[in-house]
Amino acid sequence: MFSHVMIGANDIEESKKFYDATLGAMGHKPGVIDEKGRCFYFTKTGVFALTKPIDGEPACHGNGTTIGFAAESPEMADAWHVAGLESGGTDCEDAPGIREGAAGKLYLAYLRDPSGNKICALHRVE
Repeated sequence: MFSHVMIGANDIEESKKFYDATLGAMGHKPGVIDEKGRCFYFTKTGVFALTKPIDGEPACHGNGTTIGFAAESPEMADAWHVAGLESGGTDCEDAPGIREGAAGKLYLAYLRDPSGNKICALHRVE
């Protein structure tokens, strides 16, 4: 459905360190910085990117916005969460674990990145 997701970051290097660690825990390669100073993570299904806002204002999180990363297992989601906490992220929501709702059983772990963006690792439990 999506070709890419780009989020604002106040400090690209700080955010790259965070996302290299969290996405690395999921088996993704480190981000690549382009000539404009943006950072890109390329996968076979899409692109995740970090940029300083073009308007020159500070990056801020979207109230009500969450970006989810697919985890192959609860253990991968936990490793993602630990890597994020060790790399400048902060806890938000409840502790990692199973939640049930309209989408069925989901194993979820939530963090805020160094710029305050809310992200999660999600594993669909069968």
